[in-house]
Amino acid sequence: MIPTTKKEIETLGWDAPDIILFSGDAFIDHPAFGTAVIARVLEDAGYRVAVVPQPNWRDDLRDFRKLGEPKLFFGVTSGAMDSMINHYTAAKRLRSNDAYTPGGKASFRPDYAVTVYTKIIKELFPQVPVVIGGIEASLRRLTHYDYWQDALKPSILVESGADLLVYGMGERPIRAIADALAGGVPLKALQSIPQVGYLCDSEPLVEHISLASFEQCKADKREFAANFNIIEDQANLMEAEMMVERCGERYVCINPPYPPATEQEMDSIYALPFTRKPHPRYRDKHISAYEMIKHSVTTHRGCFGGCNFCTLAAHQGKFIQSRTPESILAEVKELTTMPDFKGNISDLGAPTANMYRMKGRDRSLCAGCRRHSCLVPSRCKNMDTSHAELLSLYNKVLKIPGIKNAYIGSGIRYDLFLDKDGYLDSTSKPYLEQLIAKHTSGRLKVAPEHTCDHVLKVMGKPSFKLFERLRVEFEEICHRKELRYQLVPYFISGHPGCRMEDMETLSRNPHLKNLFMEQVQDFTPTPMTRSSVMFYTGIDPKNGKPLFVERNPRKKQQQKSFFFKK
Repeated sequence: MIPTTKKEIETLGWDAPDIILFSGDAFIDHPAFGTAVIARVLEDAGYRVAVVPQPNWRDDLRDFRKLGEPKLFFGVTSGAMDSMINHYTAAKRLRSNDAYTPGGKASFRPDYAVTVYTKIIKELFPQVPVVIGGIEASLRRLTHYDYWQDALKPSILVESGADLLVYGMGERPIRAIADALAGGVPLKALQSIPQVGYLCDSEPLVEHISLASFEQCKADKREFAANFNIIEDQANLMEAEMMVERCGERYVCINPPYPPATEQEMDSIYALPFTRKPHPRYRDKHISAYEMIKHSVTTHRGCFGGCNFCTLAAHQGKFIQSRTPESILAEVKELTTMPDFKGNISDLGAPTANMYRMKGRDRSLCAGCRRHSCLVPSRCKNMDTSHAELLSLYNKVLKIPGIKNAYIGSGIRYDLFLDKDGYLDSTSKPYLEQLIAKHTSGRLKVAPEHTCDHVLKVMGKPSFKLFERLRVEFEEICHRKELRYQLVPYFISGHPGCRMEDMETLSRNPHLKNLFMEQVQDFTPTPMTRSSVMFYTGIDPKNGKPLFVERNPRKKQQQKSFFFKK
């Protein structure tokens, strides 16, 4: 058990932890939660790790003092979500609950949690290094648009005062940081570690890309858009360069990332001894986020879809990092031993479930490619979209004793097996048939996002004609197999490029007739996405052309409500 209290540390016989992690979430020792993964990776490397979940930042700060001073460093994360998205709706209304808190209670973390926690720790323990990471730190690593303040903000390194920032999936950089500090390496020398960011007083002498400064971005929206183009390009390269951005008299330095994780590295992470349970301190209190994923299995990371509103590639990377079938099957077998497991895997997937083991046929072409999407505006001819490996995995999972169903709760990309003319290859139709018949619970949820192709182009999504084709194939399969299943589309309103008349067109589209409309999401600009840059600047950063953006909150709400009009 990873300790969370002084008493638990004493029970283990430790004089002090090597590393103390602070998180805005409840502590759940499950591989779907980043804090647990980092804690177990460090533990596996021989370090004594403790976690302080959801510390009280309002009182006398005893939660920040209670475990004392770590021997190596403090780690800080907001949790599985950016704290502002966790707290507020797209209409900037305060949410009434929190899925990552026991009992669903809200207000157990501050706004801008990483910055708040880090400032407190630096005040209490100024001599101890603080390393920030997770989604909030990762996506705010450089100048970014903050929707809630409707303003550009500098790198979170500037505002928080942290010593180092780990971006993306942090297992390798955090291990490297721990090993270096344990070996007596000075803090400044850690600035050479890949996939970290830091502040320095002078521009680095090593080769780098110079971005427009924070001040230049504030003065000129086009400079901010130009910065984003560079940042996005570098995020999609196999071999990226260091980026440097001036802020005031200091420089934000972002090192290039580690190469994509190998299957062996992925397997080693998921083989760690997770209890797959919330910490005993919660005494079986309901935690919604845990209940959703406790019987799920992650097959891979990353996404090459390139949706402009999505942060996945910016955090997990564009290149798919898969586990071996053996590793996945071992975890499934472990699931069957859980006392409350009834035979149903809630999700066998990943950010995009049907990208498992997909990659470019010629990796040398991938190495030089600067496309942020392998699918839009057209599917890359070098991409191997065969679903053979995935079908084999599904069938092996279903043969494991104790498994009744293996549902695919994650999103799928139907442009990986369909185009406007039909199926892409010999594995496409078998995949869709098996997905519908064996891996849905009666509803296949997909995300066309809109019906107007000019809006979809701005979103970085394929033509709506592909959804029309999907519906034809879905209904044919259901009719043939005598399944009374539903196709459930998801949509986004208020995205840059979307006008009121576009939502009216969507609501009246004949190809949506008799479909169950479960959700329309009002667009929320999140840091480090192209859509967020469009929202703030009113231009498309790729071509510099003006773009319609609905910024009026009332009209944004009207766009969303239009969806439900018949």
